[in-house]
Amino acid sequence: MRLRDKVILLTGAGSGIGKSTALLFAKEGASVIVNDLDPESGNDTVVEILKENGEAIFIQADVTDAESVKSMVNKAINQYKRIDILFNNAGISGVGKLHEVDIDAWNKTMNVNINGVMLPSKFVIPHMMKQKKGSIINMSSCIAEMGLANRASYSTTKGAILALTKSMQVDYARYNIRVNAILPGTIFTPFVENYLKQSYENPEEAIEQIKTRQLSGELGKPEDVAYAALFLASDESKFMMGSPLYIDGGVVFGKDA
Repeated sequence: MRLRDKVILLTGAGSGIGKSTALLFAKEGASVIVNDLDPESGNDTVVEILKENGEAIFIQADVTDAESVKSMVNKAINQYKRIDILFNNAGISGVGKLHEVDIDAWNKTMNVNINGVMLPSKFVIPHMMKQKKGSIINMSSCIAEMGLANRASYSTTKGAILALTKSMQVDYARYNIRVNAILPGTIFTPFVENYLKQSYENPEEAIEQIKTRQLSGELGKPEDVAYAALFLASDESKFMMGSPLYIDGGVVFGKDA
């Protein structure tokens, strides 16, 4: 029960990494505020937690809309009186070379992936400042540290999130708020599966090709990232501040000659 009596707000918790993390956090004793744009998938996550005798509620909110996020945070505070951990997990993909990317698609990726981290943080941080304690986990990507073809918009957002994480840490360390980032490699989620279907004529062949990028020779699983988030959420990582945590199967710093 590494998160006993902790209250966690987790965005994008209806599927994939978010859902796996919500289930794990609840198992570890946390009260989980499940956020997703899709009420059906968000409520499904809550139902699974309740079946295992965990504690969770669902709050629908659009992480790109300031009033929606503000309302979500207010509801969470009214329910639990505090938020101990914020996991900014919600995000979307972006595909294409810079000169090929549709401007509206570019703006949407910027909005969801950057403002979707900024807005929940903006409205949760004042409560953490009053508590004089908190842990914020931002979902970046190993693509923030490496070049990858056809990912101009996505890599831009994930690099921005890593930079924002470091800046936030400097500003809020005095309030005993820790801010760290997770940098996953390719994790096989519905998000990635959908991207592969959209981007490749033969998704199965693409999966085998992507596996060769990682020293592990395998794609990651959502629970691999969930356990990393658990470490950052818990007091076990109390000396980790403003840091990137790589969960990438060795893709960034390894090369098999």
